[in-house]
Amino acid sequence: MECGKKDNLQNCPCTYAPCSRKGVCCECVAYHRAAGELPACFFDKKAEKTYDRSIDNFIVSREKT
Repeated sequence: MECGKKDNLQNCPCTYAPCSRKGVCCECVAYHRAAGELPACFFDKKAEKTYDRSIDNFIVSREKT
């Protein structure tokens, strides 16, 4: 199975410019899971821009919507 990085980049909401995993969803999810976090695609635009990928931040940001 091929990654589809080019297609994934069109929909990737991550604004962290130096991220080497951008568009490589399997690596992104594995990286954030290992850190006890969620990837950018789980967050709305405002919460994503904080770069706080914690589960607590996800819950708080969802409660505000």
